[in-house]
Amino acid sequence: MFKKNQYKQKKIIYLIKKINFLSKERKRLEKLKYYEKKCLSSGYTYIAGIDEVGRGALAGPVVAAAVVIKNIDLFYISHLKDSKRLSKSKRDALFELIREKADDIGLGIVDPDLIDRINIAQATFLAMKRAIIALKKTPDYVLIDGFKIPFISIPQDNIIKGDNKSVSIAAASIIAKVYRDNIMIDFHNKYPFYEFNKNVGYGTKKHISAIKEYGISPIHRKTFRGVKTEQTIIEKNKQKSLFWHEAYINE
Repeated sequence: MFKKNQYKQKKIIYLIKKINFLSKERKRLEKLKYYEKKCLSSGYTYIAGIDEVGRGALAGPVVAAAVVIKNIDLFYISHLKDSKRLSKSKRDALFELIREKADDIGLGIVDPDLIDRINIAQATFLAMKRAIIALKKTPDYVLIDGFKIPFISIPQDNIIKGDNKSVSIAAASIIAKVYRDNIMIDFHNKYPFYEFNKNVGYGTKKHISAIKEYGISPIHRKTFRGVKTEQTIIEKNKQKSLFWHEAYINE
């Protein structure tokens, strides 16, 4: 009897904690809807939240996502926040939920060769524009994490740390992150030396060491400091080695 009562008490405590969490989570998510509701009250009806991922990586594409949530009052996904604050398993689960519940999703991708040609800032803007174009319908307002997109006619608002302040930007950050991570995992199967499945192209110590040992892959960004510096060292060492080899032969 005592054990049975203990079990019931634990279950009650668990349920109380869960109810408290869900209550706090609902309040938090309502705050995340502030910018979307502000746009709706101004007469805009098709509002896209936009975020990008991969800007600081040494390899792989930059990916942007645009997410439209039309019925903002009924939209609810617990744990929705900046993708960097979530575990991989949680991001993957939220990715599927967002795909199911969002009204529209667009993705924009810019590959490493084009990043090297036009620079990362312009590549980021281009990825965002491509994400907007990929939507089924052109939005009448866009909310963007961090900065404004130049040369677009759509009204926009740049929100600093927007992935923690806007529900549609938070959703876009998760879509972009999971989509790009999956691209990098595929690249890992092709170029396993760099461990893209772990670093997703960012400049970890092991990644830099792999560049030093094996050189660069076709998906590395040749104009980026971490890649360019190591390649210069590699080329100098090759030339030095060749010089000493020729000097030895000529003796």
